[in-house]
Amino acid sequence: MMKYVIGVDLGTSAVKVLLVDQAGTVVAQASEPYPLAQPHPGYSEQNPDDWVRGVTKALQTLLKTGGAAPADIEGLSYSGQMHGLVLLDAAGKPLRPAILWNDTRTTKQSQEITAKMGARFLAITRNRPLEGFTLPKLLWVKENEPAIFAQAKSFVLPKDYVRYRMTGKLEMELSDAAGTVLLDVGKKQWSQEVCAAFDIPMSLCPPLVEATQRVGTITPEFAQASGLATTTAVFGGGADNACGAIGAGILKPDQAMCSIGTSGVVLTYEPDAAVDYHGQLHLFNHAVPNAYYSMGVTLAAGFSLSWFKQTFAPDVDFTAFVNSAAAAGVGAHGLLFTPYIVGERTPYADAKVRGSFVGVDARQTRGDFVRAVLEGITFSFKDILDIYRQNGKAFSQLVSIGGGAKSPLWLQIQADIFNTPIVRLQSEQGPGLGAAMLTAVGLGWFKDLAACAEQFVHGKQVYQPDPVAAAQYAKLHALYQQVYPATAPITAGLLASQD
Repeated sequence: MMKYVIGVDLGTSAVKVLLVDQAGTVVAQASEPYPLAQPHPGYSEQNPDDWVRGVTKALQTLLKTGGAAPADIEGLSYSGQMHGLVLLDAAGKPLRPAILWNDTRTTKQSQEITAKMGARFLAITRNRPLEGFTLPKLLWVKENEPAIFAQAKSFVLPKDYVRYRMTGKLEMELSDAAGTVLLDVGKKQWSQEVCAAFDIPMSLCPPLVEATQRVGTITPEFAQASGLATTTAVFGGGADNACGAIGAGILKPDQAMCSIGTSGVVLTYEPDAAVDYHGQLHLFNHAVPNAYYSMGVTLAAGFSLSWFKQTFAPDVDFTAFVNSAAAAGVGAHGLLFTPYIVGERTPYADAKVRGSFVGVDARQTRGDFVRAVLEGITFSFKDILDIYRQNGKAFSQLVSIGGGAKSPLWLQIQADIFNTPIVRLQSEQGPGLGAAMLTAVGLGWFKDLAACAEQFVHGKQVYQPDPVAAAQYAKLHALYQQVYPATAPITAGLLASQD
C-alpha cells in the first residue's frame, strides 16, 4: 500500500499544498489564495485566520482530487513566509493583523536597534536588523499600540500559527525563529541579551522545535474541517528559503541556489556557524538539523522584468517577449540596466537607490532593453556570488529555480555571467517539496535529507558557460559595478524631490 506525505507551502498571496508519494512523485496539488491588506503606504498585513481557512480549503481540494485515503497520509509539514509577526493573547487568539515580511513601517525601530546594540547585535543574531525582520515589528507595536502589546502573551510566525491551529501545540521552528533576529543563531536559543536590551519579555518567545521534529498530530476539530485523519503526524517545517533550498537539493557547501521570483535569492548550505559575512549576507539556522544557510537578496529580480513588460509591452506574449532578447546578443548593443527599482538589499542595503538604463542609443530596439533587463538582474546576482568568492567559497554548480529557470535563453545568460554550470531541475516544486521532504525524513522514510534528495530531486539539464561570452560578461560586469556609486546620490535626490 502506497503511503503519502503533504507539504504545505504558506506563501504571501496563496497557500499551495502538495501530495507526495514514497517515490517522491507529486501526485496532486491544490492552492487557495487569501487577501493582502495595505492600509497605509509601506504597510502589509494579513489576517492569520485567513491562512487557516486557505489551508483548510486547499487540503479539502487535495483530498478530493489526490485519490489518497486520509489514513494513508502519514505526515505533514510546512514551508512558511518568513518574519511575519503574529501576536497572540492568553487564549492563543491573534490580537491584531499579522505584520508581514514586506512591511516597511519599521525604519525607525531598525535604526534604534543598530544604535543601541551595534556590532553586538550582529554577533548574536548574525543579521542586520532590517525592516522586514520580526523584532523591529514587535518594537513598533510596543511603541505605537501599547494596549495591544500589554495583552500579548506570545508571538509566532505565519506557518507556526497554522501548525498551532492544526495541532493545538504552540511552538516556533528554529529556521524561522532565526529570521526574527531575537535568536542567538550559534547557540540555537532565544537571546536573553537582545530581549533585555529592548524590554521584550522572554515569556513572549515560544518553545523552539527543529524542522524535522514531530510536534503532534491533527486535532479532531481540524480533522473534521479538512478531511485529514487524526493519526497524521505533524512536523515543525521550515522557513520558505530553507525549504526551497532543500526542495532544490542544495545540501552541500559547493552547491548554491539561484532563485528568481519577484525578488531574487542566492543561497548556499553552511555546515556550521563559524562563517562570518559581516552582515553582508544573511546567516540563518537551517531546516536541515544542526546546519545553517546563508543568502543574499536582490529585491527586484523577476519584478524588474514584469515591470518592464507591463509598462512597455503589456500585450506581447511573455515567452516571445523574453525571446526577443536573443537577437540583441551579449551586452544588448551597449546598454546596461541596474534592477534597483524598489531599492536594493545585497550588496548595497540602500532603500533610496533606484534603477537605471545606462548607454541608451538611438539604434537600440525593445529587444535590446529586454536583454539589458535580463542581464542586469543576473549581474545583481553576480554581485552576491562575488561576496561568496571573496570569502573563499567556490561553487561547482548552481541550481536555478523560479522564473529564471523557465527560459533557456536566460539560463544560458546565467551560466555565462556566473561562468559556472547552471542546473535546471526536472520537476521544480520549490518550498512545498522541501516541506514534504522534511516530513519524509521525520517519519523515518529516509535516514537524512541527502538520502531523501537522491530519491525526490532530479536535474533535467545543465547549461555550460560559453568561454567567449563569459569573458565579455566579465568586462561588462565591471562596468555594471560602477553604476551604483555613480547614480546612488542622483536617484536619492530625485526621490527626495518628490516628497
